[in-house]
Amino acid sequence: MSQVVATAEGIVRAPADQVAAALADYETVRPRVLPVQFSEYRVESGGQGAGTRVHWRFAATSKRVRDQLLDVTEPAPGTLVETDRNSSMVTTWTVLAADAGLSTVRVRTTWDGASGIGGFFERTFAPKGLRRVHGDLLRRLDEVLAG
Repeated sequence: MSQVVATAEGIVRAPADQVAAALADYETVRPRVLPVQFSEYRVESGGQGAGTRVHWRFAATSKRVRDQLLDVTEPAPGTLVETDRNSSMVTTWTVLAADAGLSTVRVRTTWDGASGIGGFFERTFAPKGLRRVHGDLLRRLDEVLAG
């Protein structure tokens, strides 16, 4: 078994503190920016940054659906970490100030992949698919904050 890593990066047309606050807002902003691969979204506790517990079902493909229960931490300003209680998946969001009024958002997701030929395909194709999903989320976040 080896670790699978998926990364994405995007520019959001808003200051870094505003972008970080929006990403940490699991009550109103997150439900608005989640792509169609996410369903059954609910905040179980908290709702704003660290201490939040959120649930969703993530459909990586029509046959690969994960039921996720995530605990949110904020180890540093501008950084959110979502740790899934139901799997080894961990997603880290990092917001950095870019040019005037712009922010760079980096997202990195890791999990323990399968072994054998299934693991080979997972390591080859899953990161690309997740990069597209995260890219869509970042585009939607940009539309909400810049619009």
